[in-house]
Formats: sequence, structure tokens, C-alpha cells
Amino acid sequence: MNTIKLTMAQALVKYLMAQKTLIDGKVEPLFPGVFGIFGHGNVTCLAEALEAVRQDFPTWRGQNEQSMALAGIAYSKAKKRRQIMAVTTSIGPGATNVVTAAGVAHANRLPLLIMSGDTFVSRVPDPVLQQVEHFHAPATTVNDAFKAVSRYWDRIYTPEQLISSLPQAVATMLDPADCGPAFIGLPQDVQAMAYDYPLAFFEETRHQAPRPRPDLAQLESACTRLKQAVRPLIITGGGVLYSEAGEVLQNFAARHRIPVCETVAGRATLAHDDPVNIGPVGIIGSSSANLMASQADVVLAVGTRLQDFTTGSWSLFAHDCQLIAINAARFDAHKHRAISVVGDARVSLEELDNLLADWAAPADWLAQGCQEYRRWNEVVDARTAAGGEGLPSYAQVIGAINRHCAPEDRVISAAGGLPGEITKLWRTKLPGTFDCEFGFSCMGYEIAGGWGSAMANRGRGDTIVFAGDGSYMMMNSDIYSTVLDGNKMIVVVCNNGGYAVINRLQNGKGGASYNNLLQDCNIKQLVPVDFVQHARSMGALAEKASSIAELEQAFIRAKAADRTYVIQIDTDPFDWSPGDAWWDVGVPEVSQREQVRQVKIEHEKMRRHQRIGV
Repeated sequence: MNTIKLTMAQALVKYLMAQKTLIDGKVEPLFPGVFGIFGHGNVTCLAEALEAVRQDFPTWRGQNEQSMALAGIAYSKAKKRRQIMAVTTSIGPGATNVVTAAGVAHANRLPLLIMSGDTFVSRVPDPVLQQVEHFHAPATTVNDAFKAVSRYWDRIYTPEQLISSLPQAVATMLDPADCGPAFIGLPQDVQAMAYDYPLAFFEETRHQAPRPRPDLAQLESACTRLKQAVRPLIITGGGVLYSEAGEVLQNFAARHRIPVCETVAGRATLAHDDPVNIGPVGIIGSSSANLMASQADVVLAVGTRLQDFTTGSWSLFAHDCQLIAINAARFDAHKHRAISVVGDARVSLEELDNLLADWAAPADWLAQGCQEYRRWNEVVDARTAAGGEGLPSYAQVIGAINRHCAPEDRVISAAGGLPGEITKLWRTKLPGTFDCEFGFSCMGYEIAGGWGSAMANRGRGDTIVFAGDGSYMMMNSDIYSTVLDGNKMIVVVCNNGGYAVINRLQNGKGGASYNNLLQDCNIKQLVPVDFVQHARSMGALAEKASSIAELEQAFIRAKAADRTYVIQIDTDPFDWSPGDAWWDVGVPEVSQREQVRQVKIEHEKMRRHQRIGV
């Protein structure tokens, strides 16, 4: 057997570089590079291995471990899970900073390879710098925290363990059912150890995303029930995008006259004006989609995990509505006693289409959906119009950018009030141009995700980031990263004076405003942040817009600029677009506030509409 003597760290890098992926028939690196911050635990061995291949396998230095991992997640999402970014950190705080990002990847079913330094297997120098000691479990380190937020977790105790561990990590990240973050713990002493690795381990391997075919009996059950439907509805999720099934789904819906609504993760499966599109569904969805969902007798859910924001905490559908779930993940396909079709979205839809043959839903049902969607678009028109007095709303800001963006521009958002407004109001011009991280609702994803998305889509339109002032303050340093590496993005900072949407929820459930808007916090004085000067200090171009007209002109300048551009605009913290789906949250059973007591009564009434076990 031919072998090569390498350290464990060198072998790890060499293996990653040998992994390839097929994208539209072209061979590309499965791992285009590494996001890394070097420190105690990865700088002397892993960094040494990465430096030796810096021309072919670049390392991108972030400003914060969490943010660079979020950038890696956004990169993989933009690449539809066909390419995966790796992230490496030191031990201790470097590693734990990534736990939140791992949660984002896990909740959103997105691949990310996490490689963190670890303590010594030998334990000779224990306790080492940054080691957290567990008195009754000396083998436990902070890296064990990743077990709760990883699809695959391993710690390498001997160099040869890479041979069995790395292929399993890659297989997990490429599996459409198990897809999520993979964690590899790298003890410092083991990184330095050498081993005679078989050369076959480093042979080029070409991966292609698997398309598991559904069981015929499951398809026939779904077909039988769907043919009985009078008011069928399709809910399209993120899995449709990752399966590249958008065109197949559109043709399926048009042929069988089934209206389609989108989840947050599934937004931009269809263009805004597609004939079968009736809008986003759920708590931050449209009245058109929600009305149709409430009347549907069969719901075909494709590639969605049916999060509470999609289902209105399971109050959106009639109790006798039959759910049919097409999903690569068995866990998701079997929710709420669905007729389950476990398989790839594209293949499953193609085969179900063949079984349905010429069957189509009643024409008046799709016509009703189109009529409701036209009414909803009148709301969108009114909400996004540029007029009005006082501070502009989120809706007006979104409308201004939407009017002037190019079809291929990609929009990024995450936590706070913007996801609701942008999901409801953004008019998708091209499929696949929308990324709202709302599976984990991670504040700080916006700018970090913009960096990764800009890197993934370089040369294909602008990356437009919508961030509230709260998210901006939480994580903004990758503005500097994009200035350094030239991956331009446009950041629109909507400053509404704090966590306005949580203040809305607090008030909506009867609570007094407290600790959300800055004016309601325990502060000595209210000092406004100059986001323009802050962005300029990191090398970005920036300006403040005082009106929607000024915003539109600023955005035009931003598109023409040669680097990252930040636009600040002050917005109304109390102006929100209408929503008609219910959300189940905890409301106190006992309170001194009359408002809370009244809300509790109404909240319990709404719980009667929830589907429980049916």
C-alpha cells in the first residue's frame, strides 16, 4: 500500500482539497475555502497546513468566530448546499463563539464544517490555557457543547481516525435528509502527530447531491388523496430550492391548477407575478395565502419542516384538512399524521405528476387564489408607496429598494421586524434571490450572511442586506471583512431606536414597554449612534437618507460604488404591515396588569383552533 507521512492537520487539509462537487456538469471544489481565526489550538499545526496551500485553498480571516461561521452558512445557502465552507477556531472562547452559528446551520438544515482546536489528549500539560475543567468528567471540553447543535460530532484522538471520520462528516453534510453542521474536534497534540496515510485516502472524489426516490406506495397514497381534493394547496419550503425543483413545482402546480404559497425559507421559489403564486403563508405571510390555507381540504407541503411561523402555531388549517408531506427527511415527512412521501422534492413531484396524469383541481379554486392575491397586492402597493408624513416605515424602505434593484440582486435579512415586512412585501423578480434566516432567527446573521452571500454570488448582481439598528449593533464587523477582500454588499440600516418588533410583541400580549426600545431601557441618557461614521471607520462608503426619495438616490449611488456601501435611514418603530395569522406564545396566567389578563382570555380562545395530534 502506497502511503504518505503527514501530520493529522496536514492530512485533514489535503483530504478536504481532494473533495469535488458536480454543479451543472462542472467539477468544482466541494470546499472552496476556510473561514479562520487562528489562536491557541489551531495556529501552530492547522494554520501551518493551511498556509502551505494558501494559493489553492484560501483561508478567509473573519473578525469574529460566530460571524465568519454565519458567512459560511450563507455561502452554502447561496450555493444551494452544493458547496460547503469550513470554519476553524481556537479552543475555548474561539470555539464556543461558533455554537450559535452551528444552531443556525442545524435549524436551517444547512452544511457547515466546524474544526475547533481542543485540549491535549495526553492531559500532560493540563489545565491548559482556556481549558474549562469538569471535575468528574476530565474528557469533557467546551467542544462537547456542539453536540446539541451538530448533525455529526467527532473528536480525533489518533491521526488515523481521520480516515473513518471525515468521509462520514462529508456524507452527513451532503445528505438532503441529515444535512446540517458537522463538528470535528482537533486536540492540540494529535494535530501535530504524524501518520503514514494511504494515498488512496487523498484521491479526488466527486460528489453529486443524491436524489432519494420516494416509495411507490407512498406516492400512490398521496395521489389517491390529492385526486379527491376540491381545494388543494401547495406550500413550498426551502427544500424545493435546495433540490432545484422550482421549475418542476411551478409546472406541476400550473398543470394541476393548484395555488402555491411560500414559507420564509421557500420565498423566491416563484417569481412574484407567477400565475400560481398566491403569496407567502403564515404569521408573517399574506392574507391571500392564509385565507386559502384556512379553506384548503388538502395541503401538499413540499420541502418544509412546517415551523410555527408557517402553520400559525398549527391554527391556520382546518381540523379536517389532510396534510401530504414530501420531504427528504423522514422526521419532517411524518409530522401531524401526514400522508408521507419520503424523497427528493424534484423527483417526488415528477413522479407524482405522472401518477396524477390529467387530473386538475376545480378551476374556480385557483381563480379564487388569484383574486385574493390581487387584493393582497393592493395592500403591498399601498404599504410600499413612497408618500406619507413623518418617519418612513420599514415597508416604504423595502418598496424603495425593491423598485430600484436588479432582478439578479440577492436580498438578505434575519431577525427583528424586517423578516416580517420583507417576507410580506418583497416582490421577487427572479427565483432564488431571497435569503431571510428565520429558522433560528439569529440577530447578526444579516451582515455576516451578506459577506458570505456576496462571496458566493460575486459577479451575479448585488447583495442587499437589510438590518435593523439592533442587529447592526450586535454584529457588524464583517463590513470591514468585505472591504478587505472586495466582496461588496449594500447594507440598509433601518434605525428605529431599539428592538421595536419585540416591543410590539410585548405590548400585543398586554405587557408594558420595557427594555426593548432604547427609550424604555435603564439608561442615563439616550445617545444616537452615527451608523454612517461607524461604517466609514471600517473603510466602507456610507451616507444617511432622510426620506424615501433620498434613499432611492442613495441606493442608486450604492449600486454604482466599487465597495461596500452603508445607508442609514431612521424608521418608524410602530408602523407595521397587517397580519392575520395567530402565534402561540406564553402569556402569564396571573398578572397585576388588566391588559395581560384580557389578552390571556383571548389567547386561550385561539388555542381551540390548534391542530393537536391530527
